[in-house]
Amino acid sequence: MTKVINVGMADLNVACAPDKIRTTGLGSCVGVVIYDPSRKIAGLAHVMLPSQEFSRGDTNQAKYADTAIPALIEKMIACGANRSQFQAKLAGGAQMFKFQSSSQVMRIGERNVEACKCQLERFNIPVVAEDTGGNFGRTIELDTLNGVLYIRTANRGIKEL
Repeated sequence: MTKVINVGMADLNVACAPDKIRTTGLGSCVGVVIYDPSRKIAGLAHVMLPSQEFSRGDTNQAKYADTAIPALIEKMIACGANRSQFQAKLAGGAQMFKFQSSSQVMRIGERNVEACKCQLERFNIPVVAEDTGGNFGRTIELDTLNGVLYIRTANRGIKEL
């Protein structure tokens, strides 16, 4: 029987076929999905911030791109995934609010996407698809059987990556 594994904000987890893995509430946060098509194992991290330098002592690894992605890779390998097969899909990274200033600090969504891509590149994991940016929230769900990422947005229906 298929179950859906829910990943909360600043959290990460792994799912094996035939299960699905989902996260909701992606605004400026980025949903990073890493998938091993040969073993049908998927990992999902709900990344809130680009780097742990913003942590102020917070030790939640899943919250930051620079710690969540390495932790997710480790967890997937521990579940039997083959690292040489990894491919990534990204969703989220929206600019949810308009600001008068064009300050870098306020561009959290864009900076989250950049940080996630940088980490994936560091581990030689190709980004095969993405649905990032905009000014709307997303819910994503990956089907481990076929690797399809379903992206739901209010008033925009469902998109498949």
